[in-house]
Amino acid sequence: MSQASAGRGGAYRLYLGLALVGAVLPYAILLPWLARHGLDVTQFLAGPFANGPASIFSADVLFSAAVFLTFVAVEGRRLGMRRLWVPPLIVVAIGLCCALPLFLAQRERALAPHG
Repeated sequence: MSQASAGRGGAYRLYLGLALVGAVLPYAILLPWLARHGLDVTQFLAGPFANGPASIFSADVLFSAAVFLTFVAVEGRRLGMRRLWVPPLIVVAIGLCCALPLFLAQRERALAPHG
C-alpha cells in the first residue's frame, strides 16, 4: 500500500469517527432537554434565538449548513459521487456536526485510487 492510499484510508477512518461523535453529541444534549421540557415545539424553536449570543451561534450554523449543502452539490457532481441525498438528510435528522465529516468520508472514498 502506498503512502498516499494509507493516508487517505486514515483520513476516511478519521472522518467516520468524527461523524460518529457528531451523531452522538446532539442527542446527548437533546435527550436530557426533552426529558426536562417534553415536546414543547415552541420553546424548542425559540431557544436558538433566545438572546444575542444564541442567535449568533444559530445564524452561524444555519449559514454554514447552507454553504455545506452547496459544497455537497458542487463537489459531489464534480467527483461523480453517488448518494448525494445522504448529507442533506443527515443535516436535517442529526445536524451539520455529523453530516460534514460523513460527507468528507464519502469524498475520501471517491478520491481513493481504484484498482
